[in-house]
Amino acid sequence: THTCIDAVEDYYNKGIKYLIFGNVLKNNTYPLSVSSERFFQALAIVEHVNKVGAKYVAHGSTGAGNDQIRFDLVFEVLAPDVQIIAPVREHQLSRQQEIDYLKKHGFESSWEKSKYSINQGLWGTSVGGVETLKSSGVLPEEAYPSQVTDHGTERVTIGFEKGEPVSLNNEAMKPVELIRELHTMASRFGIGRDIHVGDTIIGTKGRVAFEAPSPLILVKAHHLLEKHILTKHQLYWKDQLSNWYGQLLHEAQYLEPVMRNIETFLDDTQKFVTGTVEVELRPYHFSILACSSDYDLMDADFGEYGESNTSFSGEDVIGFTKVLSNPLKIYYSVHKDK
Repeated sequence: THTCIDAVEDYYNKGIKYLIFGNVLKNNTYPLSVSSERFFQALAIVEHVNKVGAKYVAHGSTGAGNDQIRFDLVFEVLAPDVQIIAPVREHQLSRQQEIDYLKKHGFESSWEKSKYSINQGLWGTSVGGVETLKSSGVLPEEAYPSQVTDHGTERVTIGFEKGEPVSLNNEAMKPVELIRELHTMASRFGIGRDIHVGDTIIGTKGRVAFEAPSPLILVKAHHLLEKHILTKHQLYWKDQLSNWYGQLLHEAQYLEPVMRNIETFLDDTQKFVTGTVEVELRPYHFSILACSSDYDLMDADFGEYGESNTSFSGEDVIGFTKVLSNPLKIYYSVHKDK
């Protein structure tokens, strides 16, 4: 029998939500589209395996990438008595060998598209092919799942409540619905394409293309809102912990207890991250234009940057600068030759 498991809401609530809270982009580029999804697939499979009492579990990962470890680790920890079968890895099958086998046995398909490994999910799509196996390879336009059909511009307004995306163009939506709708809007412009280069769990360098319009737009929009609402120290420590969160998630450590600790911290930082962000879409690009929030710390009542200050005087600044410069004055009075 075949069972289709819908784990999308779980994936959002326990994974994607924290990637938005943390503005997580691996190597400042990749929103962990595939790497974050694998754990929730594996967790759902383990739950089903235990439910039906299965003795074996299989996955289609090769022996050359990260996914094999992400699946294997969850199975090893949560279903240690179940035997793992990975036929592609065990028989060292290449994509071309699979295509040749299917052709030989009379299967007809668009084999040109089959040259690419495409993993499409809620948080983006990865695209791998011969071009991504070397540093100088360039993917052709047709390799990407979405093609540019809109050559104009479009402005959209995204609403956030306590860090979560909750409205699009003033229409209330559940986050998963919003992510999908934003993807539909932005993919018409071919937005969200890039190449991720990073270190794999097994120690090699890896290169993969991706298309992730919703993740990139939401992360950048959320980050702008945070820059207006959080203090500089909150922003600094959020960056440190969020980078670690993304690194651990990427490297198959979702079950590590420290991940729950970081999630608790991220939850707390989002109490006041509520407001709207305006975004402009255009072919291959988007711009974060402006934001509005009742919790904006850039309040004109305290002054306007580069123009005027109402909460302190010029004399206050002179005194403040004298105090601020004192440690350096002491240092250079001792180290005159520096």
